[in-house]
Amino acid sequence: MDISLQPITDDNLRPIMGLDVSAEQQQFVAPNSISIAEACFADEVWMRGIFAGDTPVGFVLLSERRSTTRYYLWRFMIDHKHQGRGYGRAAMTQAIDYVRTLPNATEMFLSYVPAEGGPRDFYAGLGFVDTGREQDGELEMRLAL
Repeated sequence: MDISLQPITDDNLRPIMGLDVSAEQQQFVAPNSISIAEACFADEVWMRGIFAGDTPVGFVLLSERRSTTRYYLWRFMIDHKHQGRGYGRAAMTQAIDYVRTLPNATEMFLSYVPAEGGPRDFYAGLGFVDTGREQDGELEMRLAL
């Protein structure tokens, strides 16, 4: 499987912004255009388009606060037309491998909306475990690196 995480550029910005999850999944992740805009005003972020070969299929955004070594999956999505092909698992594995290269990386965090059809089981399948913490209606998970 030829999955890669590529920097967002002028050439791929619009295709990445045009990706979307299904209507049923929209409660779980913000649109890519919102995520990209928020990232432009945040410190210490890492954002990438997810590509299958030359085709954009998803988006990942990490908060990498190196000063506190708190590494957090801020956004992650695979376009609804490309789900169910293993792209999400491959891309998340690459994102986790990237975090492992960061200074003092011993854990990675994320949060999810606890609702039917949500991504909890996907993240648990990658080794993330619930921490018991809740903020703004989302539950936190942690991966020991």
